[in-house]
Amino acid sequence: MTWRTDSGVNGAPAETRETAGGWSHAAASPCFLFLAQALFCVLSGSFTTAWAEEQAAPKQLKVCADPYMLPFSNKDEQGYENKIAQLLGSKLGWEVRYEWFPQRMGFIRQTLRAEDQGGTYKCDLVITVPEHFDLAATTDPYFTSTYVLVIARGRGLDDVTAPEMLAKVVAEGRPVKIGLSDQGPAQLWVFRHGLMGNMVPYLGQPGDPKVNPGEVVMRDIASGKIDASIVWGPTAGYFSRELHDQAEFILLPLHNDPKYPDMQFEFSMAMAIRFGEKEWRQKVNDLIHENQQEIDKILQDFGIPLLPLKKSEQRDDDD
Repeated sequence: MTWRTDSGVNGAPAETRETAGGWSHAAASPCFLFLAQALFCVLSGSFTTAWAEEQAAPKQLKVCADPYMLPFSNKDEQGYENKIAQLLGSKLGWEVRYEWFPQRMGFIRQTLRAEDQGGTYKCDLVITVPEHFDLAATTDPYFTSTYVLVIARGRGLDDVTAPEMLAKVVAEGRPVKIGLSDQGPAQLWVFRHGLMGNMVPYLGQPGDPKVNPGEVVMRDIASGKIDASIVWGPTAGYFSRELHDQAEFILLPLHNDPKYPDMQFEFSMAMAIRFGEKEWRQKVNDLIHENQQEIDKILQDFGIPLLPLKKSEQRDDDD
């Protein structure tokens, strides 16, 4: 990152004034010289004070985050992104501050790329994005997870021990309602397994930003409104714990199949910074690598299913 500081007044061109004989330096007047020196002392003193105050001000880790989307983040700072931000801030010795905006269309534009009225960026770091993210530069990945098939124990599907077995159960004539988001790879999986007739549609991005679509699906499985769904692992793992008094959830991981490269379930997640900020990216990468064990512990505490960390070839985000 390029850090900008005001260095105060470093000098100015000589003052001039118009005379009858043309232009001459005002410094020729002793009175003007006295006034100029006095003015310079006042101004330089004020600028020096402002500069010193700016340098003494505590640095901030400004994080872009969703105010309503657990297990990722919320305004009460209860999400795993909040905990990771606290960890990074403590390692840097910086105060953590948030720019809140729902993670939907326009999120990066309204946060990471947006400037406040003073012309500084509103925030400098997004804690979770896919490793290869089109709208910003990314750090090295810090965890890999996958989508999971979610069912509830004791609801007639206990014999399903692998996702592919769900099609066999349906073929046997058992009624199964499968909740599916209109976003993500789940619909393609259901189509290839001949289960489209069992689909119950869900909005992946509801109109109300306070509505958590993953939580809605998990609660509907718990209540018996639907029997199964395919949910992003971090969301499923977190809410299976939060709703444990309503149902005992079974999470069956889905894995990438080389035969179907267009149907990807496993994703490595990284952090996002602005394009061109190579020094800042290196600093964040160093923080990730130096604190990977503590980051893993945070993720595990949230019930996030972790796969061995996968890292594909690093692209040059600054081209």
